Amino acid sequence: MKMIDIALPKGRLGEKVYDMFEAAGFSCPSIREENRKLIFENEELGLRFFWVKPSDVAIYVERGAADIGVAGKDILLEYQPDVYELLDLNIGKCRMAVAAAKGFRDNSDAPLRVATKFSRIAEEFYAKKCREIDIIHLNGSIEIAPILNLSDVIVDIVETGKTLYENNLEPIETIVPISARLISNKASYQFKNETIEKIKAGLAGQVRNTKND
Repeated sequence: MKMIDIALPKGRLGEKVYDMFEAAGFSCPSIREENRKLIFENEELGLRFFWVKPSDVAIYVERGAADIGVAGKDILLEYQPDVYELLDLNIGKCRMAVAAAKGFRDNSDAPLRVATKFSRIAEEFYAKKCREIDIIHLNGSIEIAPILNLSDVIVDIVETGKTLYENNLEPIETIVPISARLISNKASYQFKNETIEKIKAGLAGQVRNTKND
């Protein structure tokens, strides 16, 4: 039996994703054990799960180290990996948004200074609006950029908005809704199609269940 390698994002989202796999009949009991292992196999079902950093899932899948995986739509939009997007899992829901200090007014005479981890998403969003921007790529603490006058606005993931409001910022525009997606390596989808489609169908059933709850 050909093993199906499955990349799961570490953390709370990955645990929710694994719950869906398990409920759909694609389980690996050793993953529930208290240990520091990163790779778990169910030889009977031909499944091998492994935990990786959420932003790395798409790389493992694109390069064939994993046949399938689960990545946020933000990662797929920002890095545009050469993979198939098979299913919206309807979990890990949030949004990519523009945020600014309360009362902010855009001065169209000057380039808009945009601080973000998601440079491509920001560039494409403002290109559609024909707005000239100056991208300031940051890797953390994006919220303080407008406070310290490093940027006019930020582009970031917003879940509840609590961090923004606590720093006297507010979301002013939604760019795109974000959620977790099942993705597949293109060659794997061709050569292991039957198994991948079974997993996709099982997870789709779980998505329907959550929507009906």
